[in-house]
Order: sequence, then C-alpha cells, then structure tokens
Amino acid sequence: MSNRTPARAHVETKIVAADLDDARVRALLTEHLTTARATSPPCSAHALDIDELRAADLTVWAAWDGEALLGVGALKALSPEHGEIKSMHTARLHRRRGVGDAILLHIVEAARARAMSRLSLETGSAEYFKPARELYRKHGFVECPPFADYVEDPHSVYMTRVLR
Repeated sequence: MSNRTPARAHVETKIVAADLDDARVRALLTEHLTTARATSPPCSAHALDIDELRAADLTVWAAWDGEALLGVGALKALSPEHGEIKSMHTARLHRRRGVGDAILLHIVEAARARAMSRLSLETGSAEYFKPARELYRKHGFVECPPFADYVEDPHSVYMTRVLR
C-alpha cells in the first residue's frame, strides 16, 4: 500500500454562458470582486461588479462540473478587433486543476470566432495575482503598456496576445 497522497483529479469542465441571476454564479463573482478589491488599492481594483458584467459589450461564461461551479471568465469587446479578458476567477476548491486553462482557451476561441486580432487584460502586480500572471504567460500573453482607459499603475500588470 502506498503512502503517497493521490494527485488531485482532473475535472470535467463544461463551459456555458453564465446566468448572472444564478446564486452560485453571483456568489463566485462577488468573491472575485471582494478578493480583487482586498488585494489592490481602491484606485487600482478593476474587477467588475455583476451589474457591470451585464453590459452589451461583455460575454460572461461559467465553467461547471455537473452542479459544481468551477470558475468564471468574461470577454469585453473594446473594438471589433480588440478584446479584453475580464473577471477570470476559479473557485478556491478547484484551483490547480485546469479550470483556468479551460476558461482562458474558451475566451481565446470566442475572440477568434469574432475575428478579434488581439486580446488584452489587466491583472494585479501583488503576489496574490502571481498564479494568474503565470497562467496568462503560459498561454502566450506578454506584458504591454496600458490599453483602453487604463493608465500606468504600479499595482497593475497589463498583458496582451496577438491572435492569429
């Protein structure tokens, strides 16, 4: 008999349009907003609240494993050619299991399907956001200057990826 701890099982991920009225989705988005604001100064916290996520230029997805909500992510159209990743958040119990990868790849494919040629994002510079920055780098995002309405901010890291 082995004394080794079994590796965390990979989850089955189904990604669908998020129902922003579903209490589970609302709770996870509220957790995302709360943690983002708790780890960044007020002027540097750019996470959107649920009402802001209802904007016409935003699409929000939820990742599920059966009835378990694994994570969320959104795509905001900055222009027909340029999209921004918003509200990427994996539920604490499901981190390090490929959920973030699945949501990010879904957003990349959605942007490509809309003929966008670039995806950008803003994330925090604090240690708390290090796993997010590593996820984005792993998928070809590189640091860039502020874009859209963002300005230089030592608490923010801006990243972009050309889609071809």
